[in-house]
Amino acid sequence: MAMTRLASAALFALLAGAASAQQTDITIGMQLEPPNLDPTGGAAAAIDEVVYANVFEGLTRFGPDGSVQPALAESWDISDDGLTYTFHLHDGVTFHDGTTFNAEDVVFSLDRARAEGSTNAQPSLFAAIDTVTAVDDTTVEVTLSQPTGAFLFNMAWGDAVMVAPESADTNATNPVGTGPFMFSEWVEGDRVELVAYPDYWGEHPALTAATFRFISDPNAAFAAVMAGDVDAFPVFPAPETLAQFAADPRFSVIVGSTEGETILAMNNMQPPLDDVRVREAISHAINRQDIIDGAMFGYGTPIGTHFAPHNPDYVDLTAMSDYDPDRARELLAEAGVEDLTLRLMLPPPTYARRGGEIIAAQLREVGIETEISNLEWAQWLEQVFRGHDFDLTIVSHTEPADINIYARPDYYFQYDNPEFQDLIATLDETTDPEMRSTLNRQAQEMIAADYVNVYLFQLAKTGVANANIEGLWENSPTQANDLTGVRWTQ
Repeated sequence: MAMTRLASAALFALLAGAASAQQTDITIGMQLEPPNLDPTGGAAAAIDEVVYANVFEGLTRFGPDGSVQPALAESWDISDDGLTYTFHLHDGVTFHDGTTFNAEDVVFSLDRARAEGSTNAQPSLFAAIDTVTAVDDTTVEVTLSQPTGAFLFNMAWGDAVMVAPESADTNATNPVGTGPFMFSEWVEGDRVELVAYPDYWGEHPALTAATFRFISDPNAAFAAVMAGDVDAFPVFPAPETLAQFAADPRFSVIVGSTEGETILAMNNMQPPLDDVRVREAISHAINRQDIIDGAMFGYGTPIGTHFAPHNPDYVDLTAMSDYDPDRARELLAEAGVEDLTLRLMLPPPTYARRGGEIIAAQLREVGIETEISNLEWAQWLEQVFRGHDFDLTIVSHTEPADINIYARPDYYFQYDNPEFQDLIATLDETTDPEMRSTLNRQAQEMIAADYVNVYLFQLAKTGVANANIEGLWENSPTQANDLTGVRWTQ
């Protein structure tokens, strides 16, 4: 009996030792480095990929299935007229610098985001807010100027996270949030490091540390994963190698969907692209499937408008801009356009660089030459996104349900249609689900008929990870590498 007890004790100690040795840190690969780390002050998806749900939190948040879930607000009440939202905040929440989070921080964050001159990249999220009032430390009342059916959805965006007045001005380089992880170090050009926040108000994550490594070259990304220098690469830049990973038991390949409408964007104010016939001609010159096969190795779903195919309101309008080079030549002749050369500005992602070469060849077949410029991400943001200095570009819009960007005449592709703007204004104030669906479909049809951009494909989420990791998002309802539910299984 004594020997049995001794053996049992030894076995227990062995198991306990194995459990304590279980890995609790993770290295995540990303192709693009964020230009800063403040989601309330930049449009780059890479910002949220590091900090969303990890460092910063909002009143609400997106779950892995795209649902809107409570976050810093544990619950809320909505008035009968849809104009007043009363948010009940979690008590005992602190920012990573030790300062208390309370209702005054909500007032500060929302007023700052909607203030004149705000650097927030998504001002439309806050446009309907009339007043924000702290009722007490854990209660906030938000009144709207008009009913807004998507208000709780809007508050889940990374652009709507809560920040503190003590640290808001330095969040770009030293982010201070309320999330389960706190900022540790940023080695520019290489990595961002996070560590678990010991005083986190909610359920503590299984991970104690996370490193985000920035590897832009697909070959280097492949080598890093193979060598174990990177534990997971949720958006892997070399889809042609996924079959090799799938055949290796050390890895799991994770394929899902994203909110990323990948488009050949056209500068609608730049002649001759201000002529709808020229834009339609370019649309008919493009073979979507060739781009999906050639740039994404078959991963991607063709789209005909700026809307995700997995959304119930999606309308398949691909036939309106089907591949028809003869029609493209006819339209160019009708518009009196010949010997046309357009500047094609390409950011770093694989879909853009590889897709750009294919598109250039397809346009050449209908008589349009291109001058390709490969830009780094910061340069693309400055020249194309902010400066509007381009003819064509390729980019994936990964923000959720963002067709409303076409109602902003100053947005980088400069589409100015008052009728569309009125439609989106009506959508914003509509709360009836059936009517919202009708308006969403009308919006899709309008931009497709105006050939604002060439709608290529919905970006697939193609990732690879160590087979012993669980909890990574399969789909991307927003641009995020949410580590709150990630753990090593052995």
